[in-house]
Amino acid sequence: MVARAADEDEPLAARRLRGGNPLKYPCRMSSLTADRAAFLLHDVALPALRAEHPLTSAVIGAIPAEQAAFRPHADSRGALDLAWHIVAAEIKYLEATAAGVFPHDLKPMPATVHTPADVLAWYGQRFGPAMERLEHTTGDELLRVVDFYGIRTFPAIALLQIILNHTVHHRGQLSTYLRPMGAKVPSIYGPSYDAGGFTGGTAARPGQ
Repeated sequence: MVARAADEDEPLAARRLRGGNPLKYPCRMSSLTADRAAFLLHDVALPALRAEHPLTSAVIGAIPAEQAAFRPHADSRGALDLAWHIVAAEIKYLEATAAGVFPHDLKPMPATVHTPADVLAWYGQRFGPAMERLEHTTGDELLRVVDFYGIRTFPAIALLQIILNHTVHHRGQLSTYLRPMGAKVPSIYGPSYDAGGFTGGTAARPGQ
C-alpha cells in the first residue's frame, strides 16, 4: 500500500537522492533514432495506452460516489484522491511527451471535481486530444531531452513507458479498495468474479 506522502510530485528516487542515497538508472537510449522513436510511439505506446484507457476508466467508474473518501488505512490515499492522481499524472505525461518539456508539478484536483464521475469526465475530455497530439508528434520531437525531476534526463518518448507503469500500478492499488468499500471489481486483464467471470456476478465490463 502506498502512503499519502509518497506522491508522484516527488518520487521515491528523488527523496532518496535528497537523503544522500543516490540511485543510478541505466539508460540504453543513446542509439535511439527518430525512426525508432516513431515506431515505439505508433506500434507500442499508443496501442498500449488505448488498451489501458477503458480498463482504468472501469476501475474508477466502479467507485460508488458515497465511498469517494474510502481508504483502507489511515496512511493510504482516499479513493477519489487516488483516482485523480492516476488520471492527472497520465494526462500530464502524455502532454509532456508531445511538448518535449516535463513539468515538475502535478495539477491539483479542480474545485469542480467531487465524485468519481467527475474524475472520469475530466479524464475523458482530455485523453482523446492528448492522444491526437501524440499521433502528430514526429520522431525528432520524441527525441527531445526532458529533465525528470532533476534525477536524470532522457528522450521524451521514455515518459510513455513510465506513465503506463504508473497507471497500471496505481489502478491495481485502487482496484483493491473496491470490495472492502462494498463495490464490485470490473474485469481488467482477465475475468473478474464480480463481472460474471467463471461463476461470478454482475459488475459492468469495460466498454459496456
